[in-house]
Amino acid sequence: MVALIEKYRAFLPVSEKTPIVSLFEGNTPLLPAPRLSKLIGCEVFLKYEGANPTGSFKDRGMTMAVSKAAEEGARAVICASTGNTSASAAAYAARAGMKCVVLIPEGNVALGKLAQVCLTGASVVQINGNFDNCLDLVRYLSENYPIALVNSVNPYRIAGQTTGAFEVVDALGDSPDYQAMPVGNAGNITAYWAGYQTYKKAGLAKRLPTMLGFQAAGSAPIVENRIVEHPETVATAIRIGNPASWKQATAARDESGGLIDAVSDEQILEAWRLLSSQEGVFCEPASASGVAGALALAKKGFFKKNQRLVCILTGHGLKDPGTAMKAAPEVETHPADGEHLAKFLGLNQAL
Repeated sequence: MVALIEKYRAFLPVSEKTPIVSLFEGNTPLLPAPRLSKLIGCEVFLKYEGANPTGSFKDRGMTMAVSKAAEEGARAVICASTGNTSASAAAYAARAGMKCVVLIPEGNVALGKLAQVCLTGASVVQINGNFDNCLDLVRYLSENYPIALVNSVNPYRIAGQTTGAFEVVDALGDSPDYQAMPVGNAGNITAYWAGYQTYKKAGLAKRLPTMLGFQAAGSAPIVENRIVEHPETVATAIRIGNPASWKQATAARDESGGLIDAVSDEQILEAWRLLSSQEGVFCEPASASGVAGALALAKKGFFKKNQRLVCILTGHGLKDPGTAMKAAPEVETHPADGEHLAKFLGLNQAL
């Protein structure tokens, strides 16, 4: 196995002096989605980032951010998070032997993400406010105290996340026609666009994709072109009212001839259930917003049959078990009787 930084060293801001802090992240599957392809009307692939070590795409940027922090002599890192960043920062800090401090918005972090953080021994502080308040605080602390900031405002995070685009091109042989993805703090759409541009300049891709980003309707500052003071959505990973990479994301949208639109919680949950029931892929709700957006565009005849669409699924479904259990039907209890179960399950009819 090769660490992600080593695999793409030629395209990343590292040197021989950079100590590589790695959990062998990346190399996530690009899955063909035959049923989604029929529904959307083009060839659809799912980039399943839930296969990263801590279960989300954040590991791509965190291996870079923590490695560079170690190179600069940092002994502690800090981040604001709605969940995935904190899980990743805590794991990579533990790997590097560093202290980790995590600020989370009160009541707005999924249980699966918080559980990961707590087991690393990281210091978790719950703030009476939203993600944007947390980000303001970690910026202040990192500017005034000896602790390294590892949110996506750190350019090394964005650099690491460009590797997702590299892997898509490596798998397909070129950039797709379209890429659809969730937009929260907007670092990921920024990074993927930069990655595709880097590969094209290097002659490893012939074209650039059209970037399609989707925010939750209750948390859509870029779509509404205003800061959302109190963002609300079931998709906790993108419940952000003032994205740190706002300008970069709109640049990616405009330069690629793409769009950033909003999808409702109902559309997100419908796409989320469809991914599990039709494609066998379990992602967290926020991850499905790109698929929800693509399905909405397909109804307008946006895609053509011979085109390729890659949907980025940013996190594993076990990141948010609470939402999954709420959506699941109640499990019934039956007697331990084979014939009774055969009748209940309709097995006689099936035969």
